[in-house]
Amino acid sequence: MSLVGALPFLKPRLSPSVSPGRQRRHTLPASEFRPLNTQDAISVFEIEKEAFISVSGDCPLHLDEVRHFLTLCPELSMGWFEEGRLVAFIIGSQWDQDRLTLDALTLHKPKGSTVHIHVLAVHRTFRQQGKGPILMWRYLQYLRCLPYVRRAVLMCEDFLVPFYQKSGFKVQGRCSITVASLTFTEMQYPVRGHALMRRNSEAIGFPQNVLLLEEQTQRLESHVQFG
Repeated sequence: MSLVGALPFLKPRLSPSVSPGRQRRHTLPASEFRPLNTQDAISVFEIEKEAFISVSGDCPLHLDEVRHFLTLCPELSMGWFEEGRLVAFIIGSQWDQDRLTLDALTLHKPKGSTVHIHVLAVHRTFRQQGKGPILMWRYLQYLRCLPYVRRAVLMCEDFLVPFYQKSGFKVQGRCSITVASLTFTEMQYPVRGHALMRRNSEAIGFPQNVLLLEEQTQRLESHVQFG
């Protein structure tokens, strides 16, 4: 699968105080968005475990499941790294039905046009800085570059519904999946703009779109107050 058209959305952002021409080769980018891989699995699980076990007593994905999805569909994940350290992440997989079923928790359906977002988590020391909404916004923009994606779906506990609504998700109704005593709301986001993105997906990228993305990301980082 070619990700050339999506590369601008995963492009590292250099610190504004250091020009690219003067940056030393061994210097890590101040902020970088990239797909995750199996080598990131332990860092992912440590963040997820701390974020979810204290709240619900369990994790959306256990370590073997994290490795499973990062092996099958790493291009549907996104990690936010600051100076090489993972601070937030999203893991998704493809799905091929209108609504989520129990199989969606463990299966990747390569022919599906839906991306099931399994988990979004932020490292505890980076919360309340707007990183959750910014990462979700950037991930959804990235999905627009993938021509087979028509929508994104997720399931969440009721108290998280307003958080995802602010990212543009709409409530579909009560999810058929339950985990122990937990029930969930199913939400979806229609992914639009495929024709525009395909017209601008040459190897040189779409510089005006990238510039706009960077400006919008900086504004979000400045003004979003929850994460």
